[in-house]
Amino acid sequence: MWEAYAIRYGRHERTAQANFLLPVADPHDAMPLDYFVWLLRNAEGHEIVVDTGFDAACAEKRGRTLSRSVADSLRAMGSDPAKVRDVVITHLHYDHAGSIELFGNARIHIQDREMAFATGRHMCAGCIRVPFEADHVVAMVRALFADKVQFHDGEGEVAPGVTVHRVGGHSDGLQVVRVETARGPVVIASDAMHFYANDSTGNPFPIIFDLGAMTQGWRIVRRLAGGDETRVIPGHDPLVRSRFPAVAGQNGDVVALHLPPVG
Repeated sequence: MWEAYAIRYGRHERTAQANFLLPVADPHDAMPLDYFVWLLRNAEGHEIVVDTGFDAACAEKRGRTLSRSVADSLRAMGSDPAKVRDVVITHLHYDHAGSIELFGNARIHIQDREMAFATGRHMCAGCIRVPFEADHVVAMVRALFADKVQFHDGEGEVAPGVTVHRVGGHSDGLQVVRVETARGPVVIASDAMHFYANDSTGNPFPIIFDLGAMTQGWRIVRRLAGGDETRVIPGHDPLVRSRFPAVAGQNGDVVALHLPPVG
C-alpha cells in the first residue's frame, strides 16, 4: 500500500472560459488553475515523484505564479529529490517536465509515444508546440543518453502497486498513474482531465491533440479507479485541496489522497 500526496507549487489566475473548449455559462467567472506534483511513498521508504513541475525562470516566462519551488516543496515533505528512486513524467508539457535534473539518481518513466511526439514532426506546428519547452525535452534526451529513462508502451509497472497507463488526448503520450492505497486504487489523472468539471460536463480543456482520445480518457481513469470518482484526481483543480485532508504544516498546499475525502 502507498501513501499519495498532491503538492501544489504554483497557480495561474484565469477565467472559466480558458479552461473549456466549448462555451460556458459564465465565461468571465474566475476559475484559477493550480499546479501540482505528486509524491508517492510506501512503508519501505520507496518514494516516487509524479511530474517535476517548472522553475522560477519558466514561471516568469509564462506569467505563472510559483509559490514554492518543487525541490523545496518536496523537502518540506521530508523527501530529498536526490534520493528519489523513480520519477514518472505524465507528459512533456512545461508544467509537468521541468527540473528533472533535480532527480539525478532516479529512473524516469515516460511513454514511447510521448518522446516520439515531442521530438517529431508535430513539433513543427506552433499551436501544438506551445505547451512544450525545448530545454525540458532536451533534458529528457540527455537523461536517455545517461541511461536513466525507462520507456512504457501503453501499460507498465513502476513498482508493485504503482502502474502507468497511456490515455493520450491532451498530448499524444499522456499517461496516468494508478496507485494502490488503503482506500483502494487512486488514479492521478494528470491532464487527462484538468478539472473535475471537464469530465462531469463533457467539456474538455482546450489544449488537445486528439479529442476522441481525450474523451475516452475520462472513461479509462474512472475504470482504473474502480468506478469510484473520489479516487480520480484531476491535474489542476483547486478543489482537490478542499476535498482531501490537508497535511499539517503545509499551509494548505499539500493534501493526502490516500485518505478518505473530507468534502
